[in-house]
This record gives sequence, structure tokens and C-alpha cells, in this order.
Amino acid sequence: MKRSELIENIRRKGSFLCVGLDTDVKKIPAHLLESEDPIFEFNKAIIDATAPYCVAYKPNMAFYESFGSKGWDALERTISYIKQNYPDQFIIADAKRGDIGNTSKLYARSFFEHLDVDAITVAPYMGEDSVTPFLGYEGKWVILLALTSNKGSHDFQLIKNEEGTPLFESVIGKSKQWAGDDEMMYVVGATQGRMFEDIRRVAPTSFLLVPGVGAQGGSLEEVCRYGMIPGDCGLLVNSSRGIIYASNGTDFAEVAAAEARKLRDQMSDLLSK
Repeated sequence: MKRSELIENIRRKGSFLCVGLDTDVKKIPAHLLESEDPIFEFNKAIIDATAPYCVAYKPNMAFYESFGSKGWDALERTISYIKQNYPDQFIIADAKRGDIGNTSKLYARSFFEHLDVDAITVAPYMGEDSVTPFLGYEGKWVILLALTSNKGSHDFQLIKNEEGTPLFESVIGKSKQWAGDDEMMYVVGATQGRMFEDIRRVAPTSFLLVPGVGAQGGSLEEVCRYGMIPGDCGLLVNSSRGIIYASNGTDFAEVAAAEARKLRDQMSDLLSK
């Protein structure tokens, strides 16, 4: 998906919501466990319920790989279902890959050629030759980890060099030499608050994937105040547990839809300001 298409979807829907499909068989409603493919059946219901209110879906690979070949089959079915029924949705493989060049080439082939997702999250720690194999695919994106929402993010990401530049800023600055804003985004956690100002100083026009709203306590209003790009939005704000596990009963899809609608309505108001 091209940047212009993503922006158009955001404007048309009045939403920049990404729904995280972190599907854990130990958390999904019990009645689904009787089906042949409970992971897919759960995802299908969530997707049908939330598609009107979001512009992206983000399956986290760990939740599928942990279930072995059945989990991978469910992932493939989920991605195919989205592409066939909701082709305007931006699909992110939250895989956090990043390895030596020849290995990254195979990861890129797996996600962009086989699964045909729109984007993949990539860890930048190993540098340029671990990231560039994911680039150059038409309409595909690399989403580079920059300033994450977890507690341990400060262990390394805020370490400053001799010039006083934090590591996350160095990562963004260096990566700008590898790709432009039409194929590279950055992960920035919603819990980072006013540090979005620092992000926007070094990445003023880049899209940001923002986890941490909802269950992790990040503020949507704060993210938008310091991180939104006027006109283009420049944000994909992810919510996973707060939507997909809002209920564990037979009404789980309806409750998920209500939570997604609530976030969409907030986003619509923030976009109009």
C-alpha cells in the first residue's frame, strides 16, 4: 500500500486505528475452542466486527508461532481473509526481525512474497545490512523500532553519545539514509508522552506506529498533541488487548466493535482539530 493510499483511508474513515491481533488460545472465549481452527475463528469475528473502525491490523508473530504449524496456518488464513474481504486494510506483521543480510533477505521473502503483508517491524540493532534487505519491495514498508513502550526501553534507547544525542535519535537519523518516508515508519510507544516532540524533530514527516494505548496506559490525546502531522496524520495507533479481549463471552465481537468504535470516534475528533 502506498503512503497516499494509507492517508486517504485515514481521512475517509476518520480513523488511524490499528487493531492488534495478539490472539492467545488461552484467552479467547471457551466456546471457540470447539472449532477446528479457534485462532482463525476468533480473528475472523474480530475483523468483521472492527473493520469499519480501523485502517490496519497487526498480527504479532509470537502468538501464532507459539502454536506451531496450526498457528501459522491460522495466520495465513487470517491474512488471506483480510485481503479478500477488506482490501483497504494495512496489514502489519509484528515480527521484529533483523539479522545478517542473507537471513534478512529470506525473512523479507517470507513476509512480503509469501504472506504478502504490507509491512514488517524490524529491529535495527545489527545495522544497515540487516535492514536494507526488507526495502525495495513495491508498496511494502519497514517499521523500525525506535522508542518503544516497554519498561526496559530506557536501558539502551535513551543512552546518549558524546554529542548528547540519544540512541533512538541516532537510529532514526541513520536510517533516513536508507529509505524515505514512503517505505519506512518508526515504532514509538504511546507511553513516551512529550518525547514525541523529540521524534518529530528528527522524523517530521514519517509515519509512526504507536503501541501502548489502552491496556498499557498511553494517552491518545498526548500522542496526537505531540506526534500528529497536520493534514497527513502520520500515526497508526495500535490497540490490542483493550479491544480483542474486552469480553471473553459469546458477545466478544460485539464488545470489541464497541471499543474500536469508541477509539475511532476519539480519533475522528482529534483529526478534525
